[in-house]
Amino acid sequence: TVAGLAMGLIVFVIASGLTLVFGLMDVLNFGHGIFIAIGAFVATSVMGWSAGAGWDGLAGVFAAMLVAMAVAAAIGWAFERVIIRPVYGMHLKQILITMGGMIVGEELIKVIWGPQQIPLPLPAGMQGSWLIGEAAVEKYRLVAVIVGLLVFALLAWTLSRTKVGLLIRAGVQDREMVESLGYRIRRLFVGVFVAGSALAGLGGVMWGLYQQTVIPQMG
Repeated sequence: TVAGLAMGLIVFVIASGLTLVFGLMDVLNFGHGIFIAIGAFVATSVMGWSAGAGWDGLAGVFAAMLVAMAVAAAIGWAFERVIIRPVYGMHLKQILITMGGMIVGEELIKVIWGPQQIPLPLPAGMQGSWLIGEAAVEKYRLVAVIVGLLVFALLAWTLSRTKVGLLIRAGVQDREMVESLGYRIRRLFVGVFVAGSALAGLGGVMWGLYQQTVIPQMG
């Protein structure tokens, strides 16, 4: 049960950004996978630099997650401005140009990190299992469950309980009315795309740690 929840929540974190962008912005971003791969590869670098950082390497993992989210968010901002913005409302062009962006992104990853598989081992603090009754549950799976539930709770709260979430949902329903009230929906939608890219980066780190290896095509 815990293993299934962990796998499901890792996939949820990976897919939540794609769902946000499509559900709220009506953008078919087939290049979403590149943010997953970038997050994982950034994590390999950060964890390499912070090897042995406190708490049996746990600090390095959480630092890698934060840096991966920041890098994926920054690249997502550029991706939206250069690739997505000219094709809003044109689904076929969105599919074609975002797939092209993903191919270019994969090749850039090979330029920076090389084309070979890179290890992303679990730190000492996440290795091994805990016994729960007669079941041995991997520590990392429990960490994945906790992170996934936190992301879910934060998204649900933001979209349903905050003014920003209300404006985003209202902008989806009636963009002209919200803009006539003085709110800049374009900026909000850019923020949604950046947040979705950051979540993909986080999901990439979680998936890379789950597999304990990363490759440029993983997205």
